[in-house]
Amino acid sequence: MPFISKDWRSPGEAWVKTDEGWEKKKVLEHCKSLKYGQKNDPCDEQKEYIDSQTSSQPHCQITVKCTKEIAGFNKLDEVVKRLDFHSAVHDVRRFNYICALLDLLIGQHTTGLSGCTQKALLAMLEEVANYATASQHNPRGFRRLLNKLKALSTAERSACWGGPLGSQLLWHQHTAKIDRILNMASQFQVREPHPDTHPTLLQLPEECIREIILRLSDPKDLTAGEQACDQISSIVNEQRVWRELTKFHFNQQQIDLILPKDDADVDWKAAFHSCKKTFGLNEDRQYAEMLSLCKYCRCLFWKSLGHPCIADQCPDYMARLQEAGGITPPSPVPPSAFLKFFSL
Repeated sequence: MPFISKDWRSPGEAWVKTDEGWEKKKVLEHCKSLKYGQKNDPCDEQKEYIDSQTSSQPHCQITVKCTKEIAGFNKLDEVVKRLDFHSAVHDVRRFNYICALLDLLIGQHTTGLSGCTQKALLAMLEEVANYATASQHNPRGFRRLLNKLKALSTAERSACWGGPLGSQLLWHQHTAKIDRILNMASQFQVREPHPDTHPTLLQLPEECIREIILRLSDPKDLTAGEQACDQISSIVNEQRVWRELTKFHFNQQQIDLILPKDDADVDWKAAFHSCKKTFGLNEDRQYAEMLSLCKYCRCLFWKSLGHPCIADQCPDYMARLQEAGGITPPSPVPPSAFLKFFSL
């Protein structure tokens, strides 16, 4: 049965021309409400309520699984805009999550994405470059993204019938944006603290330095600290540091499988690397905050911000959930699981 709409060739979506190209009107209005917190129609109470919820709680309903009854697909560029990834870059809790997501997408795979998705990803990467150069935050992750971006820049990327896949105007825009990002990266330098700034890290008591090191969750940071100076190296090599790191990433059952029985003298650094080699690092523990998936309304949202869930808005539905055994917590969505919602 044909789909009846204003135009049989499209689902009847309204499109608006912007400086960056054509955008869906509903997505554009959603992004404006996130940026400015403005209401589209002050006279309409229903729209006012929806906009107020959207401006404070960015979320996006997705199709988790396509069936005969539920057919559809998710658009990566639209989900990125609805979840306000642009502002999430400036949140230190979500910055590493955004970098990991870009790390999975940028490369040879980029040329196979749609034009809108390519623009959204490069806009995110440019925002990451602006934030990283201004705040000096996570230079290692930023440099890893730059290496992939340079490979994409030299390949152009992938020739198809003698030219890049996509319109010539689109790739001119991409090239200009890539050149701006690489130019920012060439001027990026880690600034040393001012000589009059006191106290410095090494001037803190040893107990304070140890507490800082105990809160590092990435073993690469410990390795870098070990190479920094003798004082930090002596703390990093303590058994307590590696014991706490091992217990952070692995459960007791996994640790018991690796550790020898009846051995009081445990080398926790060797135990950590053995657990890492056997089980791999828990991806859920590598980020201060991740996206979450609500099992009731099928919404992706940032856990710290929440979302307007149907379980909270419908008392009858809440009562039925309580009778069924209580509310199931939302599922964390690491970057690799996030990309599985899209046809990439």
